[in-house]
Order: sequence, then structure tokens, then C-alpha cells
Amino acid sequence: MLVACAPFGPRLSSLSVARAIARGLTEGGLPEPDLCPMPLADRRGNGVEGADDVRALLDELDFDARMRRARAVVVAAPLLEERTLAGSATFEIATRARQAGVPTYAVTGENALNAFDARILDLQVIVVARGRAALVSAGRELAALA
Repeated sequence: MLVACAPFGPRLSSLSVARAIARGLTEGGLPEPDLCPMPLADRRGNGVEGADDVRALLDELDFDARMRRARAVVVAAPLLEERTLAGSATFEIATRARQAGVPTYAVTGENALNAFDARILDLQVIVVARGRAALVSAGRELAALA
């Protein structure tokens, strides 16, 4: 499994989020996942992503090859809402995974997507989790589904 995460605020960096979800996945019986933190907010300084920035970062991380080796992708973002998806890492990752036939699961602090938007992204499940303990629990929940 590949775990691609954005920061969940100043107290939960992208790496902290990835590690918390990974802990839950392994506690749930899955092998150690491939962690792919997505610190775009740190790179840009203002938290705003751009499609070119996202594509460049994914290329730097050899994301496509890593995704194809994975059984599934877990994408974690603090907020999922239709108006912020265009140009976001979440949108680009979900699109690439769908095109490659790799299932995608989402973990978010807040889900403001309607069923149609979630279907367009082809997200198998969206788990809402705020805080480190909830992220670990989300990983365990996803492990039970995989």
C-alpha cells in the first residue's frame, strides 16, 4: 500500500500523518506501507497548491512507479471539498490511480464532498479522522477493508 499525505495543520506534518496511518495499517495486519509525504504547503509557504507544482513533486517522488507497485493508495488531506480539488495533490493522485486501475482510499479531517464528487475521484472509502489517534484508527479501518 502507498500512503500519500498532506500536512494536517502545523502540529501534524505530512510525515506525521503518513506514519500514523501506516501504524494503523500495520496494526491491522498489513505489511509496512510505502510512505509518500506530500509537503506542498511547506514548499509554497502559503498552503496553496498548483497543478504544475503537484505534477513536479509527483515526478520527483517517482510516484507513478511506486503507485503501480502498490496494492492500493491511501491519500490523506485535511479537507476534501469540490472547490479545492482542481490542481490539488488529492485530485492528481486519485486521477492517476484510477487511470492505472489502483484503488484509492481517502483519509480526511473534514469531508465536504458529495457522493458524485467522491465517485468522480473513484474513492473507494472516505474516512474522517482528526488527530493522531484518529489517524491510527483510520489506518486500522482501512486495513480491514484491504
